[in-house]
This record gives sequence, C-alpha cells and structure tokens, in this order.
Amino acid sequence: MSHYKTAPEDIVPLMQKFAFGAGNLANQLFPAALGAFMYYLVVAYKMDPLDAALLSSIPRLLDAITDPIMGYITDNTRSKWGRRKPYIFLGAFITGITFIIMWQLNPEDSSTFHFWYILLLSFVFYIGYTIFATPLIGLGYEMTSDYNERTRLMASSQIIGQLAWMIAPWIWWVIAQPNIFPTQTEGVRTVAIITGILCLFLALLPALLCKEIDQTNLTGRSDLSLKDFKKNMLNLFKGMKEILINKQFLRVCGATFLVFNGFQIIAQFSLFIIVYYMFNGDYGAAGQWPAWYNTLAAASTMFLVIPIITKMAEKWGKKNAFIISTFISIIGYSMKWWGFNPEITWLMFIQVPFMSFGIGGLFTLMMSMTADLCDLDELNNGMPRKEGTFGAVYWLMVKIGSALALGLSGLILSIVGWDQNMPTQTMETLTNLRIADVIVPVVTALLAILTMWNYNITEDKANEIRKELVKRRGRL
Repeated sequence: MSHYKTAPEDIVPLMQKFAFGAGNLANQLFPAALGAFMYYLVVAYKMDPLDAALLSSIPRLLDAITDPIMGYITDNTRSKWGRRKPYIFLGAFITGITFIIMWQLNPEDSSTFHFWYILLLSFVFYIGYTIFATPLIGLGYEMTSDYNERTRLMASSQIIGQLAWMIAPWIWWVIAQPNIFPTQTEGVRTVAIITGILCLFLALLPALLCKEIDQTNLTGRSDLSLKDFKKNMLNLFKGMKEILINKQFLRVCGATFLVFNGFQIIAQFSLFIIVYYMFNGDYGAAGQWPAWYNTLAAASTMFLVIPIITKMAEKWGKKNAFIISTFISIIGYSMKWWGFNPEITWLMFIQVPFMSFGIGGLFTLMMSMTADLCDLDELNNGMPRKEGTFGAVYWLMVKIGSALALGLSGLILSIVGWDQNMPTQTMETLTNLRIADVIVPVVTALLAILTMWNYNITEDKANEIRKELVKRRGRL
C-alpha cells in the first residue's frame, strides 16, 4: 500500500483540532446528560415512565426532519463569516440556554404540566441542536483534504468527545447525593445550569477558533431565498438522492447502523446485570460499580483505543483498521459471559478495553471515510460540495437506529421475562439477559464486517480523486 506524506498546508493546527474536539464534546455531552436528567423525571418528579419515554422520542421526529434541511442550508450559505461558523455560533446559544431553562422544574407542579413544558422546550432545544451540530460535522469534513490527516482530526475530536461519557455517569450519581443537594429536584436544577453553561462554552469554540475553507471556488450553490423555496426543495431531494445511491457511503452507513445499534440495544443491560446478577438487586451494594464501569470504557477509548486505531488506519488503511477493531470488540463482547462474576467483582473491567475498540473505532474511522466520500461525490456530481448534507444523512441513520435500538432493548427485556415490579429477578431471566448481552453485539459486529468488506476507497484512490478535483477547480 502506498503512503503519502501529509503536506504542511493540509495539517490542521493543534488549536483548531482542540476547538473542533471541544465542539464534539458539547455535541456528545448534550445527549449524554439528557439521559441522566430523563431518569430523574421518573424518580424525582414521579412522571409516568411512558410519558418520559415519549419525551425522549417525539422531539427526535422533528430532529430527523430538520437534519437534512439544515445540511442543505449550510452547504449553500454565502456569508463573509463562512457557511458553517455562523450557524454553530447561533445554535450553541439556543441549545445551551434552552437546556438550562428546560430543567428548572418546580416539583409542586403536576406531571402533566412537566410533560408539556419539557415537550415544547425540547422542540426548541432540538432545533438549536440541529443548527449547531449539522454545520459542526460539515466543518470537520472540510478542515483538511488529506486522507490521513482526516483520521487524525477525527481521532483527536473523538478523544475529547469521550469525556462526555466519563462525565455523564457521574451526573446521575451527583444529583442523588444528599450531602451535596438537599433534594434530587434541587440537584436537577443546579446541575442543569452547570451543564448548560459548560456545553455553551464548549460549543462556541469551533465557531471562534476554527477556520473554514475559502468560499471563492465553491460554485453551483443555490439561492436560499424563500421565493426559490420549491427549487430548493427539489435540489435538496436531488442532493440526497445522489448521496443515497453512493454505494460506498451506504456501506459506511450500514456498518455504523449495525455496530452502533448493536451496542445501543444492550447498553443498559450491563447496569441490570451488575445490579441484579452480581448484587442481587441491591442498588446500595452495587454503589459506584456501574459508574466506574462506564467511566473505564470511556477512558479506554480515549487513551488506548483511538490512538491505536489511528496508527492502524495510517499503516493498513481505514477499512482494514475498521475490520480489525470490530473483530477485537467481538472478543470483548464474548468475554462478558465470564467477566460478570458475582464472586470476583473487579473481573468486569477485563472485557472493557476490548469492547471499546468497537465504538472507539467506529466514529473515528467512519467520519474520516465520509470526508473522503465528499470528494468522491464532488468528482461524480460536481459542485456544490455537500459536507453538511452528508453529515446530516449519516447522523440521521444513526438517530433512526437509536430509536429502533431503544424499542428492541425493551422488547428483549420483555422476551427474557424481566419483571420491573420485582425487587429481584429469576436466574432464568438473568441467564437469558446475559446471553442476549453477548449475542446481539457479536452478530451485529460480524454483519458490519461483511458490509465493509468490499469498501474500495483506499489511500491511493482518495489521492487520485483529490488530484483530479484540484486539476478541475484548483485547491480549496
């Protein structure tokens, strides 16, 4: 395999890598924190679990609609500030401030009031989140044109972003501590303010510190005025069609769907297995073990997995790095059968670094591959470049899969015989749950490997595409 030295002008400066990573941290911390706060809607505010589930899913429908529209808007924007950064700046403020307001709940108000209050603010929150996140992803795709520097950029971004999954388990724990907050409801209100301000600050950094490509050579963009609404809608669907018939992009989306949702389906099972299998349903005895389990997973991804995968991708190519890392995760998932041992509690940590190769490799490599595919799309379909639309479609697939995963997770719990009204579960139920906890991610990981087997954008081909584009319209 040929290797190309990254040109100095294609290297993203360290400060810009940090700023983009900070934006990615905010992008991951918002949904990670929402999970903890939704938990306290049921526990602290006594909301019906079904209503809480609806609050998690209904706004996602709006999110699914607005993502591709925002991708099209940011791809076709003309402004002296760029086509990404103005939206990142605006979206950061909308999302951060709305998050704070959304969780200033009065425990004396009714559950019905809480439901409609959060539902309405969730619509505002997710609109702001789309305005922020979609251009942020597009910005990352275009910050460098180099095959390997794209992987290094996404790796540094994912390393910083993993902090969200180290922080989130402790949000759940801190709110519940009576020596910190007199009530859980006060904990929710206070921690929401801290979380919202932190995310707002992080989300602003890419808008303030990252540089966009020069728009001079970005021809072919549409006029976004309302008088051309019909034309814009036709162009939006035309662009999405061009993306969705790209076989290599469909492979990337399919593999992401499988790996991420295999992980998502069984994500909450570890908590149930730790508490009910290892500690016989005693949350007090389980203590901080679940939080430390998730923290170690994030730490392994940050400090071990992503650096190794980055080197693998540079040496053997992105596809081969994905296949190897996914196979290592299969080993980790299989080890869970022996790792969850009531007699040796700490043994649960043995499988964590191996499992982390799955998710750790996934977004580092797939986002880097998608940036390469933006070049392929320009080669085949011409201008305008569609980084924003590619990012929107990619994450739309992830979000649809997440919604499906939540439903399948509940279905599996029902099939194995889980009884939420019982303080303990039968050994048959726990055994079936542990089998599902291993089988589901192993099967989806194997299918993902098959999906990516014939992916054909190598380093050589990516550089050939880039040379042809530069010949056609000059360097961006």
